[in-house]
Amino acid sequence: MKQYAIVFFLLISLDGLAQPAIMGMVTDRDTRQPLAGCTLWLTKSRQGTTTDLFGKFKIVAREGDRLVLSYVGYQTDTVYIDPQKTNYELALMPNPKELSEVVITAMTHASLIRKNPIAINIITAKMIEMSNENNVMDAIARHTPGISMLKTGPNISKPFIRGLGFNRVLTLYDGVRQEGQQWGGEHGLEIDNYNVEKAEVVKGPASIVYGSDALAGVVSLHPFVPKETDGALRGRWLSEYQSNNGLIGKGFRIAQGNRHWLWALRGSLRVAKNYSNAVDGRVYNTGFQEKNISSLIGYRSVAGTTHFNLSWYDNLQGIPDGSRDSLTRKFTQQIFEGDQDDIKTRPVVSTSELNSYSLSPLHQRIQHYRAYINNHYQVGKSDINALVAFTQNIRREYNHPTAPAQAGTFLRLNTLSYSIRFNTPEYTALDFSFGVNGMVQYNKIKEATNFPIPNYGLTDVGAYMLSHWKKEKWNVTGGARMDIRSIATHALYARADAQGFERPVLPPDTVQATRQFPSVRQSYYGFSMSLGSAYQITDYLSLKINFSRGYRAPSISEIASNGLDAGAHIIYIGNTHFMPEFSWQEDAGLFADYETVSASLSLFNKNIQNYIYLNQLVDGQGRPLTDAQGNRTFQYQQSSAQLYGLEATFNWKPTVVPGFSWNNQLALCYGFNRDSFFEHKKQQGEYLPFIPPARWVSSANQQINIKSGWASGFNAFIEMDWNATQSRFLALYDTETRTRGYALFDVGAGATFYKRWQVQVQLNNLLDEVYQSNLSRLKYFEYYAQSPNGRTGIYGMGRNFCVKLMVSF
Repeated sequence: MKQYAIVFFLLISLDGLAQPAIMGMVTDRDTRQPLAGCTLWLTKSRQGTTTDLFGKFKIVAREGDRLVLSYVGYQTDTVYIDPQKTNYELALMPNPKELSEVVITAMTHASLIRKNPIAINIITAKMIEMSNENNVMDAIARHTPGISMLKTGPNISKPFIRGLGFNRVLTLYDGVRQEGQQWGGEHGLEIDNYNVEKAEVVKGPASIVYGSDALAGVVSLHPFVPKETDGALRGRWLSEYQSNNGLIGKGFRIAQGNRHWLWALRGSLRVAKNYSNAVDGRVYNTGFQEKNISSLIGYRSVAGTTHFNLSWYDNLQGIPDGSRDSLTRKFTQQIFEGDQDDIKTRPVVSTSELNSYSLSPLHQRIQHYRAYINNHYQVGKSDINALVAFTQNIRREYNHPTAPAQAGTFLRLNTLSYSIRFNTPEYTALDFSFGVNGMVQYNKIKEATNFPIPNYGLTDVGAYMLSHWKKEKWNVTGGARMDIRSIATHALYARADAQGFERPVLPPDTVQATRQFPSVRQSYYGFSMSLGSAYQITDYLSLKINFSRGYRAPSISEIASNGLDAGAHIIYIGNTHFMPEFSWQEDAGLFADYETVSASLSLFNKNIQNYIYLNQLVDGQGRPLTDAQGNRTFQYQQSSAQLYGLEATFNWKPTVVPGFSWNNQLALCYGFNRDSFFEHKKQQGEYLPFIPPARWVSSANQQINIKSGWASGFNAFIEMDWNATQSRFLALYDTETRTRGYALFDVGAGATFYKRWQVQVQLNNLLDEVYQSNLSRLKYFEYYAQSPNGRTGIYGMGRNFCVKLMVSF
């Protein structure tokens, strides 16, 4: 064993001796100011780094490699490594062509967005740092046309891409599938909001690479990874405050890296009380207490990298139910169980409770753990990527006021996911990617009294091939994939205990028990494909066209649910006979990038076979079916569907006003149930639910570079977020209601001091607009047919002053 260790360390030493480091500095070509945080990336070895606060960098490179420089607001540049040169003075040209941002992992090979036919958006670290939103997912939605969030209060945001969400949007965290009972409307993402350095959004079927659950697209989140190789200890401290709900946030990271080894430790704490608005006052039980900690240790050489990561997430999240006093409209709280609980006579929540950081006994606790190893190595002129990850998600939803320690819903989900991809070298302008990925998953009901889904086991595997051909102005990408997913649910019976709570029992102990779930075994098969091209018409104009077929297996809730989800206040009913969803999508986009103006227009059309959606159930008088606590009943249905729309952007950076920009993005989406029974019935069944209205986001921004020893930059902006009235809604069985349009105005400013201190202040909802989003679940938390003030449901957050401080060292 000692001999092997000696050989290993000898190889490391020889590797370091054989590959000298290059160093240098990156500056603005016009002002000669250093560019801190510029991304540098080697195309062959896949090594990367960023410039420090003074624009300097150091990286190990080898002869024949190419160094790609990328920075927001500047033209991407490529430098060929000269074996006789070790020091580089590099300057980037200011340019509004932010579409040239490098894509790292969105779709196999790293490439430039303008050369990729698939619709992809990049949200950079600078965009995230300059945003003061409720969470990082809201910041992503603010910068990406076509993506919206299904909200359950400030801290729960579920991504929807072009009108589709839940298990149709796959979220990746550092390449790892985010598996956390995502079928639930109030089940948010278990991520560290202060540890997302970059995000990539793939709009349209990404099933060809990721299989089922990516039929609508992918949100890929990239955490901070140290890139420096000088051995210096670096870190960042972040502190945040938001006035509306009293949010207090703290985050830190410390990291170190040399030529071969790197490590990082990251953590955060976010606590908030109930948010408020001008109509509802403080909205009861919308506070939260969220904690994160994660670590990374890695090894790197010119041949590749190995990263081993651990993360821990723990969130106590309020569960609002919207119950109120019918006359005063003050929020009330549940104190009794079952039939003894009368919604109309619940006691009013006190002012001290509404203003407290303490959570109600009725809340949910979500714990999420990750352990994964990610490898990328070059093999000859090819490269191989391998990922193995174990995640555990534990979800408790406490909904028993007389027994607050007893969880209503208690689920433990274990997932082992894996991925391996082999990229061939380019040969006669053609290269290939071959991959296999999938997961093994097991869900278990713990000590609970509500059972929305059964115990189940799931296996999933898919294999794919992608090819890329480029010649002169053409870039053509195409490929195909096969998937199989098997699900086996276990029979479960429920029996009341001495307290009257339902308890799970298993055969043969079924005396005086009722069957909650049968035993079911299902297998689903899917074929996906994609073919697209990007064509550079001129130096300033490019065209993209893509055709794709997507696949999605039904989720466990869609085929097997039969009970109350306490956090959602919904009783779900599934259908074991559902077929997989298949989609055909056509995308076309035209992109213009001039010196002062950039614009784009993207069109899409998607047809889905066996589309699965929720319908509310009603009684013979048309009234919603509810239990004693007012929880409504929804049943999954299946039909055909069509969604189409467009996204457009227009950005102007006049040269006469240095640092000024006017940025605009527009998104339109329409969704239809194509079942012949609902033809021409509009709100009574023809329109799909959860379709976002037309949205226009416009902002005016001013950046000022300051040549001073104590200040290096200043920024200011004003932004409008306009949402049209949504009159295309699913009114059938009172599933949805009309949503009035609104416009929100935000203003903000920030500055950087001594190149280490960054302050960002922002005033969201400047005019204190009273509004409801049609993608807010709280809009439908109402138990009365009429209201004294004429307003029903819960409204969005009012005016909110935010301040964020970041200190780098």
